[in-house]
Amino acid sequence: MTTDRLLTWLPANQRKPLLQRLLIVWAVSLPIAVASWMSHKGDGLPHQFDVSLVYAYAISTFIWLFTDVVRYPFKRQLRAQAPFYWPPALHASFMLLVGIPLGYVLGTLVGDAYAGWSTWDLWRLNTNRFVGMVASSVAISAAFVSYFYQRGKAEALTRQVTQAQLMLLQSQLEPHMLFNTLAHLRALIGQDTTRALAMLDHLDNYLRTTLQASRQPQHPLADEFSRLGDYLSLMAIRMGPRLAFELDLPSALANALVPSFILQPLVENAIRHGLEPKVAGGRIEVQAQVEGMQLLLTVRDNGCGISELALAESAPTLAHNPVSATPLTPSWGLSHVRQRLHTLYGERASLRISAIATGGTCVVLTLPFETPPSA
Repeated sequence: MTTDRLLTWLPANQRKPLLQRLLIVWAVSLPIAVASWMSHKGDGLPHQFDVSLVYAYAISTFIWLFTDVVRYPFKRQLRAQAPFYWPPALHASFMLLVGIPLGYVLGTLVGDAYAGWSTWDLWRLNTNRFVGMVASSVAISAAFVSYFYQRGKAEALTRQVTQAQLMLLQSQLEPHMLFNTLAHLRALIGQDTTRALAMLDHLDNYLRTTLQASRQPQHPLADEFSRLGDYLSLMAIRMGPRLAFELDLPSALANALVPSFILQPLVENAIRHGLEPKVAGGRIEVQAQVEGMQLLLTVRDNGCGISELALAESAPTLAHNPVSATPLTPSWGLSHVRQRLHTLYGERASLRISAIATGGTCVVLTLPFETPPSA
């Protein structure tokens, strides 16, 4: 049974960080066990090193379970919000007040069962030693939980700042498209009322879905394709027969969660830098498919193709500083998408760009296949 199957009840983006925190807890448990073993010579109880190991690892693991893992099954009660599930200060304090003592008691019982004695006898033999041991264990555990909590909040804040910066950069694309569409609509009103009304309907749908998507970091793939359909329909009215497009979304993937607007910069790049400069225009295909636990989103065009300079500029090194590229260059859209994927998924997502031998460009996004929770 794979680790992913064992952790299916956890949010996908939290599985690796959770295991990393457990490894840190276990790594620090070793020196705690050594210190405990060396300091127990005056306890009045025989104490072997393996006993200290069991106590240290059992107590640390139980406290980790009740102060870290518990955030996910009890996220509603703790008001722990996605994507990081750190509860607010009051609820976090309650979690620590309950979780640390409970984890300490259960871990101690496991150690007692292994050692064949009761730690609570130490209260009778050496009260000061017992109180000191409990206080130090709780203090160390609280320090660890506080460290993880603060680090998690800092990471969340960093990601929010990065996401806000990326959304601000993305907003630079919207006025450009909107002004061009309105100018074309004004010209059509006096010449072709039917096409003008069709354009107005698509613009209305596009703006409505854009407003809805701007209020949430993720939305169903069906919404993303619907928005792209309205956008490409608007562009088709503007470009006439110079633009053809196809959207391929299997019904089984309609509810897959994707970052809002993730495909928009890629489609805009394909039109602006691939098809518009080409006299005959061309075709754009957007396809969704799933391979295992990965969702693959492909944007393909048969336009002018991407230059080697744009490929170099859109490399992952630039993705960490998307401000350095201007919104009118193809590298900006690619680096923007790459950075959003990195911010949301880390190493679990990727963007691949390739030139098509017969002309055109193919961009493939690979990200975790996620669906909304049933409850």
